[in-house]
Amino acid sequence: MVKERESQLAVHHPVEALEGKATAKRKKDVRIDIYKAWCKACGICVAFCPSHVFSTDEQGFPQVAHPEACINCGWCEMHCPDFAISVQEKRSRVKKPE
Repeated sequence: MVKERESQLAVHHPVEALEGKATAKRKKDVRIDIYKAWCKACGICVAFCPSHVFSTDEQGFPQVAHPEACINCGWCEMHCPDFAISVQEKRSRVKKPE
């Protein structure tokens, strides 16, 4: 019965299904860039981010409010209709021995 309900959530409520997976993924240090010149402030990224990373500014444009909560799932980047979001894993800088 529980498995049946979970499959229904995945079909009818994809965001709720993603929220369950958000805790299972390992958090990584990421860099999130929003290109405001390309963004039309549709709000898709703010509404559907499973980790609630984004908020809106005074003009309605998305801004990164909680970067530490990002799980690097790529949802925002894949679903942005304007290709205005870029999510990249931060690379640690290792000093090379001389």
